[in-house]
Amino acid sequence: MAYSGPAYDIEVVIFRAKTTLGQPESWAAETTASATVAGGEASSGSAAVGKLINVLPSSDYRLTSIADRLRTSGTYLPVAHAAWVQTASAWGTHGGFSLQDLGINVPGLTGVIFLERGEFLHLGMTLNYTMQDPPPGLHAPPGTTFVMNETRRVLFYQRNYYDHPAFGVIALVTPARGPRPPGR
Repeated sequence: MAYSGPAYDIEVVIFRAKTTLGQPESWAAETTASATVAGGEASSGSAAVGKLINVLPSSDYRLTSIADRLRTSGTYLPVAHAAWVQTASAWGTHGGFSLQDLGINVPGLTGVIFLERGEFLHLGMTLNYTMQDPPPGLHAPPGTTFVMNETRRVLFYQRNYYDHPAFGVIALVTPARGPRPPGR
């Protein structure tokens, strides 16, 4: 498969809270969020949209110990763990890949994860998680959809935490491994 630009390994652990750690909020004010899926209508413009090169096997995961600690914490429950290789989209396009394209198939969890390159590298996500059993104490009725819409500047080899009272994501971005030289 031919692709241009540096490639990056991205790994995410998506987890949900088993108990409430903060104050109750008004969940009725949240609405679902959306982003552009690479290869869709938005990719027909002149802005460069990243390419998904491949989904990595679990043997290539670097955050397994983090997922294990979350699982044994009693406070959090990992619901998805995935890693893939991609090139970055141009800054501001928000062109990314659906969770399903990345091998994440969790009931009620939908959205897009995107990697953008401008002067700096940014990882963002627009996620909707509809929970039939929200964490106690959030005062959210069954079937509430929680929304996470965040973009952050990322540095190689540093874990990045995206948080929400109901669920969170720990992400790691590194230059791609393999036969291709590491990306920058």
